Amino acid sequence: MSLAPILLFTYNRPEHTQAVLDSLSKNKEAIDSVLYIFCDGLKENSSEENKSKNKLVQQIISSENRFKEVKITIQTKNKGLARSIIDGLNTVFLEHEKLIVLEDDLILSPFFLAYMNDSLNRYKDFKNVGEIGSCNFFACGKEFPTYFFTNMPDTWGWGTWKDRWNKFNEDAVFLYKELEKNNKMHAFNTYGAYDMEGMLKDQIFGKVDSWAIRWQAVMVLNNWLCLYPNPSYSNHIESINATHAKINMVPPLQNNEPTFETIEIKELKNVTEAMQLGYSGKGDYFGKLSKKYLKKKTKKILKSVLLFPLPYGIVAFFKKNKPKK
Repeated sequence: MSLAPILLFTYNRPEHTQAVLDSLSKNKEAIDSVLYIFCDGLKENSSEENKSKNKLVQQIISSENRFKEVKITIQTKNKGLARSIIDGLNTVFLEHEKLIVLEDDLILSPFFLAYMNDSLNRYKDFKNVGEIGSCNFFACGKEFPTYFFTNMPDTWGWGTWKDRWNKFNEDAVFLYKELEKNNKMHAFNTYGAYDMEGMLKDQIFGKVDSWAIRWQAVMVLNNWLCLYPNPSYSNHIESINATHAKINMVPPLQNNEPTFETIEIKELKNVTEAMQLGYSGKGDYFGKLSKKYLKKKTKKILKSVLLFPLPYGIVAFFKKNKPKK
């Protein structure tokens, strides 16, 4: 099986960089894999602390030797995450037909590379598959299949092919208009569960700089689906220093020897419902109402009861439903 090159994007989190490299190296395919590491440059007027952390990250990646080959790019200026990822993929795709993408805030299963490489080879000729994802955070557990497809792309350990990435479009205005013209905004919004449209508008007006929201629009416009595993082959390192990820999802991780299979490329109702529940903020990793949401809902009900005591409620009920003469 041909192994896809791995891209790792780093900046100023030495502990996280070391953690993702350590977990990646525990995959048996690591020793035969080419690893590209991109370290972003410092922002203007960076603090001494940031300078020190960035320098330490450079030292960590420069000493990495657990892979077939390690190719390092250290930027002289700060590009930001979106520009770094877009440029990095464009560069590596000049020489390769498929790749795996990682950021420095992930922990990986020892079977991550086996899953990613098998799936990239298995589905390369299925043109309705746009991406292979590894972090399943809303449809884990026995109620869901071992593998499934959704229209929501994954950004926490993922892979794709050159011909799919060639359709990536940076123009958020164009993407927005195309979503509206093709009546795909509802699907883009996780079928109404999350305001992805608002995020795309923020991209248009410069309030955010996200490659992911634009990639998601491209996925939806092309009717592509993303493969997910159950359970995850990657999860997110909880970090108060995370620049973009504020939720800190840590789903169950796959630690048993997996088996792989080709499945029908279609969306499943129970998976879609679990994704809707999760993106709406009401669901947990297992497609059920989360304890946090239930606690909030119960608190709201109790507050309502306290504001309108039971006897008053009973009187109001009978007044409202008094039989007509």
